Amino acid sequence: MHRGNLYDFLIRSLSSRNLAANTTGICFALRLPKRFSTKLRCAELLKTYWLFNGDKYHYQFLGFLHRISIQTMSLHPTNRLFLTRFAWLSIGAALITITLKTAAYLLTGSVGLLSDALESVVNLVGALMALAMLTVAARPADEDHTYGHSKAEYFSSGVEGTLILLAAISIIITAISRLINPQPLEKVGLGLIISFAASLVNLVVALILARAAKRYNSITLEADSQHLMTDVWTSVGVIAGVGLVAITGWERLDPIVALLVAANIVRSGVRIVRMSALGLMDTALPIKDQAKLKGILEKYTQKGVEYHALRSRQSGSRQFVSFHVLVPGKWTVQRGHRLLEDIESDIRHAMPRVTVFTHLESLNDPASWEDTNLDRLEIPPSKTKR
Repeated sequence: MHRGNLYDFLIRSLSSRNLAANTTGICFALRLPKRFSTKLRCAELLKTYWLFNGDKYHYQFLGFLHRISIQTMSLHPTNRLFLTRFAWLSIGAALITITLKTAAYLLTGSVGLLSDALESVVNLVGALMALAMLTVAARPADEDHTYGHSKAEYFSSGVEGTLILLAAISIIITAISRLINPQPLEKVGLGLIISFAASLVNLVVALILARAAKRYNSITLEADSQHLMTDVWTSVGVIAGVGLVAITGWERLDPIVALLVAANIVRSGVRIVRMSALGLMDTALPIKDQAKLKGILEKYTQKGVEYHALRSRQSGSRQFVSFHVLVPGKWTVQRGHRLLEDIESDIRHAMPRVTVFTHLESLNDPASWEDTNLDRLEIPPSKTKR
């Protein structure tokens, strides 16, 4: 909201008979979380002062709101630096599981447990990359990056997917060697207990990251969570393989299970890399978001306006939407602008992380229908002979 419009809005709220009822609207105007609307109720005191002392208390009220906005800036939808705490959690979990799984491997000599430990090393590298890219992605837009830095998250997930594939290759090489030259396992019981404890750590952290990824729409946390869940299922397979070796005495079961684990890791790595590549290629918004967007626009077509050239893309946690709105040629610029403001407001309410770009055109101008494609074919003006 423009500074002047915001000021006018606050003035109207102050002069309202029921300021408390307008606190949610004030929070939206300042982009504050709704939970802080209750804190704004103490502005009733400022309203009382203003009724007796005039405009000078408007500035006290604005100062009051500014202090609240400073306190809540870390919760602003576009300020995502707080997501790094989840990366630190993942780093801590990786260090713990590396220690536990390495101890389990040294005790048993199981190549399956070795493969499990190697994947935890990949988890650590991925978590460190996630920390770096989440920090970059949280930076505000600047002159060199006018659309923000949110795409940095795709680099993190892409690197992590690549590391997963490299880990799978190393597991396959080690497993084939052990399949050709099988070796007996030692201290299986203690090794399995340690590996199980490491899996529980990964499971808890993976669930936390999955919840945060869904809540904050972070592909980095989603990739990290899925990687940890892959690690959990890997550990389950390895534990089962080592246990079967202990029961049956068939030592080649251990490398066979390791190969199956590697195949599962390859599948996960390919999917994460593909997801990152799609993000870097400006893939359109998910189908459900596109349906939501079209539903809002269709509502306005019933009022005698049209739209076309609808485009969207996902950029990390941010979403970008652009389209053209066609209105009757006799409309004034003010009326058309007001319509665009209403449409953009409806879209932002339905899709909080979206940035909307609109272009106003005339229904009566044939040129309005020539720019529906991404690249517009320019026809040079005809040269007339004099």
